[in-house]
Amino acid sequence: MKVTLVIPVLNEIIGMKAIMPLIKKEWYDHILFIDGQSTDGTLEWIKQQGYPYVVQKKKGMRNAYMEALPYIEGDVLLTFSPDGNSIPELIPECIKKMKEGYDMVIVARYAQGAKSDDDDPITGFGNWMFRTMINICHRAHFKDPMVIYRAYKKQLIYDLDLHKDSSYEVEEKLFNTNVSWEPLLSIRAAKRKLKIAEIPGDEPARIGGERKLQIWRWGAVFLYQTIREIFVWR
Repeated sequence: MKVTLVIPVLNEIIGMKAIMPLIKKEWYDHILFIDGQSTDGTLEWIKQQGYPYVVQKKKGMRNAYMEALPYIEGDVLLTFSPDGNSIPELIPECIKKMKEGYDMVIVARYAQGAKSDDDDPITGFGNWMFRTMINICHRAHFKDPMVIYRAYKKQLIYDLDLHKDSSYEVEEKLFNTNVSWEPLLSIRAAKRKLKIAEIPGDEPARIGGERKLQIWRWGAVFLYQTIREIFVWR
């Protein structure tokens, strides 16, 4: 199993300088940064370290993934946030679990023994609400279906139609935004009854940079997707 560590960044220079030295090269086979046109020296630092990278042309996390897709060498990708929210030491455990034969392994902030120090009352409630809705509507048992920190087979992107604009275009036009595909990945993986594991992992507070979360727009999109998927896509 070949693993690509995929790291999307946008003005994350402070967090990267603190977090990247903690990630050991023997933990992964390939690493790829996706820079969202940073202006704080992030890209320059990536180049100085000699890391492979892609500079995305279109805004938004989903576009970042799509533009990076041709450069992902692994048959498994592990998406990681270098802003301090993702604990590097859990990378080996996540990969070890994938090697047990799972289709996806999620590092869950709300699993027993884990917590989020980055949540505020609104995001905490939102994560609880979407987790509950997804589990009820799609007969799932997720502890954290929304988080970026996870590993999954690259083939799932195609099997679950995550690479198709048609999977997002109505809601993105309706709410004038661009969303990431983690919630839809969780929903469609559950509908397909794929083999999914979750391991507990704290979410520390962010180190530097600014939060990119569009709470109300993204929340509206995820609500739309959760309900729509009850009736469409099998």
